[in-house]
Amino acid sequence: MLQWLLDRFATAPDRDAFVHRGRRMTYGGVVETVAGFSGMLKDLGVARGETVAILGDYSPEVFCLILALAQNGNVVIPLSRESVIEQAGALAISGCHWLAEFDESGSEASFLRHPVPVENALLAGFLEQGRPGLILFSSGSTGKPKAILHDLGRVADKFRKQRTNVIAIPFLMIDHFGGINTILAITSSLGTVVTVGDRSVSNICRAIEQFKVELLPATPSFLTMLIASKLDREFDLSSLKRITYGTEVMPQSTLDRLRAAFPRVELQQTYGLSEVGVLRSQSRGDGSLWVRVGGEGFQTRIIDDILWIKSEYAMIGYLNAPSEFDEEGWFNTQDRVETDGEWFRILGRVTDLINVGGQKVYPAEVEDAILNLDGVDDVAVFGEPHALLGQIVVARIATSRDEDETALKHRVRAACRLKLAAYKVPSKVLIAEGPLYTARQKKSRRADVAP
Repeated sequence: MLQWLLDRFATAPDRDAFVHRGRRMTYGGVVETVAGFSGMLKDLGVARGETVAILGDYSPEVFCLILALAQNGNVVIPLSRESVIEQAGALAISGCHWLAEFDESGSEASFLRHPVPVENALLAGFLEQGRPGLILFSSGSTGKPKAILHDLGRVADKFRKQRTNVIAIPFLMIDHFGGINTILAITSSLGTVVTVGDRSVSNICRAIEQFKVELLPATPSFLTMLIASKLDREFDLSSLKRITYGTEVMPQSTLDRLRAAFPRVELQQTYGLSEVGVLRSQSRGDGSLWVRVGGEGFQTRIIDDILWIKSEYAMIGYLNAPSEFDEEGWFNTQDRVETDGEWFRILGRVTDLINVGGQKVYPAEVEDAILNLDGVDDVAVFGEPHALLGQIVVARIATSRDEDETALKHRVRAACRLKLAAYKVPSKVLIAEGPLYTARQKKSRRADVAP
């Protein structure tokens, strides 16, 4: 099914495909490892159209097994140990025939029959085709993860056109659509995938320095932490040519600090959703958050300030929820945007809006105002129920200053009054005792997380 990709790998057998925690594997090694897994699947009797869950993170062997399963016409369910849903819960939705669990190094796997029967008409219809599939789980704005079924062959087809090869770190996890998209983009162009044991700021910086990484795809939350840590001054990050950011709204203050810290690095905003894929994007060259998105296979339109997308690489559907595509194949992203001709500025997800007495507040706008304050390393803004107003604005702040909560509240509120309307000024200011981001390095704006 993905023979074109393996044929491309075979043209560069001596080039490094992976540097996994310092261990190298060439593209020739990838081709051989895929062939080895294909033989193993045949010996075990893994049939076309069966589903296989893979528990692990990025490693050459995990990637090679995914390719071997695609060649065999299987549906892959990648699960990391920090998935948005527990393994048992995921498999209760997707079903399963086999389970491959990789060890901590990512090089050795136990492969065993693990039947979890489910009745799902959409999945059953897809399995009958014997095409390679991919099931991913979204975090879900309602707290209930959605199981998203993709045709893996169609996902990979976007990368048939070979692009410039780069050395890059796949930042998003392998059970995230952005993670799959990144690893296919790097390898289809015969670039080098550099992986780290964990995605801490220091580990990422160390890998960039050691392996001369050229591309860093990251979240705005991670980049905010990078700037606050000042580790960009302790490590040699001069090999970086491009930093891409997406999955959440980027604060303008963080973008400004990135431009100052990396004046010769291209900063590019990306945009994509698990349901429709990752669009090609171009950031406007004025240091702003305006971006142009689309590209071959994608169409965009705006309805009532909400971005809608039509994609040739769209999912087959949800396994546990009704389709959110209209009859013409358009998907409502739930992202509110401003427009300037062909340029978009993403304001935030509709589901993240805070309703203060009928007035709408975008958390990212308030966060941006607070991030400019001295001693503020990061901030998460969210709504809290209120008997009269419906909701009030709450800011949870990570600070490097020795400052009591009352003094911080006065300083934050005073700064916000200068830049924001009164209803956007936080009614509560809390000092965070732990990180403000999830294991996926995205901002956590949940009100029920203890400060």
